[in-house]
Amino acid sequence: MPTSPLHLLDPVVRDYAWGSRTFLAELRGRPTPSPGPEAELWFGAHPSAPATVLPAGTSLLDLIERDPIGTLGDAVADRFGGRLPFLVKLLAADQPLSLQAHPSQEQAEEGFAREETAGIDRAAPTRLYRDAWSKPELLHALTPVSALCGFREPGATIALLDELDVSALAGTRALLADGGEDAFPDLLELALHDHGWAEDDDAALAAAADRVAGGGGDFAAEARWLTRLLDRYPGDGGVRVALLLRLVDLAPGEALHLPGGNLHAYLEGAGVEVMASSDNVIRGGLTVKHVDVDELLRTVDARVLPPPVVAPERVGPITVLPAPTAFFRFERVDLDGAGEVALDRARGGPEVLVAVGSEVAVRAGDRAEVTVPPGGAAFVAAAAGADLRIAGGGQVFRTTVG
Repeated sequence: MPTSPLHLLDPVVRDYAWGSRTFLAELRGRPTPSPGPEAELWFGAHPSAPATVLPAGTSLLDLIERDPIGTLGDAVADRFGGRLPFLVKLLAADQPLSLQAHPSQEQAEEGFAREETAGIDRAAPTRLYRDAWSKPELLHALTPVSALCGFREPGATIALLDELDVSALAGTRALLADGGEDAFPDLLELALHDHGWAEDDDAALAAAADRVAGGGGDFAAEARWLTRLLDRYPGDGGVRVALLLRLVDLAPGEALHLPGGNLHAYLEGAGVEVMASSDNVIRGGLTVKHVDVDELLRTVDARVLPPPVVAPERVGPITVLPAPTAFFRFERVDLDGAGEVALDRARGGPEVLVAVGSEVAVRAGDRAEVTVPPGGAAFVAAAAGADLRIAGGGQVFRTTVG
């Protein structure tokens, strides 16, 4: 059993180029701007970047591997092979992320086995499957967030194409008009392999996007993002794929859920992200990282899916953001004016608690207490027992097993 059931976590900072130099630094009370972009803080035990347990200095991965029963509990350890099933991140995007999708469980297992057999180093930039898990994810907005998520209804996309009125997109319109959503796989292949697209066509699309953006019509927001994507990724087929995808805007406090196969790209904004503890990302464009179009085409769910915005369920200070996955359950606790809040531990198992806006005291009965700074997190081991309480201000984002 761990010496304490509560542990402060020092996250791994991911310095991807699209990250912010202000948001995460301000959230954690550090000087701004930061020396370089800070895109994500990882509070988890994924082997590629496990958080550090303070003050011991060991990794959360090592802590769990030394005592899977005390940290995860019997049921979770057995169900997930001794692994923490979820990964929690703070994410801050000043620029668009890559056009990407995550594999299903079956695809992840097959792809991981294939690349292991091929001897591709798990840290290699060309590696697609770094583990054998799927990666459903949920993003809770802390600022306004914009994202492209899943395919738009063909009729609405045809209306957008008509408004842009670019001759190079006539074939796209015709395929959509004839085939509806059945045309999506062919349209992805045509765009991402640059069939029949020329540099002059990018210029014509940029001029049309400027015109539509300035017109203030139904597709002005889509056109403004199209202009930004063309400016940042000239000649990238992912920009043309963006024409097919639904634009989703979240206000702070709203959330979206992305299952495996959902083609998406976060565009801008900051939030708390929780996912299965996987680093499997299949990219098709809008990035300088490794792209594998053929694997993306095999991964994408090429259907019109329901809007991905999550319907919250609030009881008192606790809001549940439901997601249909066994890997995680996600809640927001609004502490301002709530006093001490008791957290229901009927599910047992491990938890990660992220504090935003104020420091938070976390207490496990009379056995242990830690103070989590803003922008920090605590790991709650299964051995913490049933009596778990939090007090302070701001918000606590609670991730448990689904």
